[in-house]
Amino acid sequence: HVQLVESGGGSVQAGGSLRLSCAASGYTHCMGWFRQAPEKEREPVAAIATGGTGRSHYADSVKGRFTASHDNGKNTLTLQMNSLNPEDTAMYYCATRPSSGSWFGPLQLKSYNYWGQGTQVTVS
Repeated sequence: HVQLVESGGGSVQAGGSLRLSCAASGYTHCMGWFRQAPEKEREPVAAIATGGTGRSHYADSVKGRFTASHDNGKNTLTLQMNSLNPEDTAMYYCATRPSSGSWFGPLQLKSYNYWGQGTQVTVS
């Protein structure tokens, strides 16, 4: 079982930036960020193949504004969010998976086994 602890959320004005971090307690094959706004379904934001190529993937809505990165030594996933707008307001969740198990793609919720508690991002 892998535990994930997110940090870095907060409130910011439109056009501002925030940086989220997610520390993992064990091996991760792929890590991702997802978000859920009130009364909406959880949606993908970004993902990185942490156990292999290191390739990153982004949802169209955040391409060019958000950057995901992974520190192998600290086993920490980071999401740098720039040019934030009110539509980015949501609870942001970190997720990960081992190398085994069903795979539906890096930006699919059902690819992931372990989830963090979430960190709130509010853009006004």
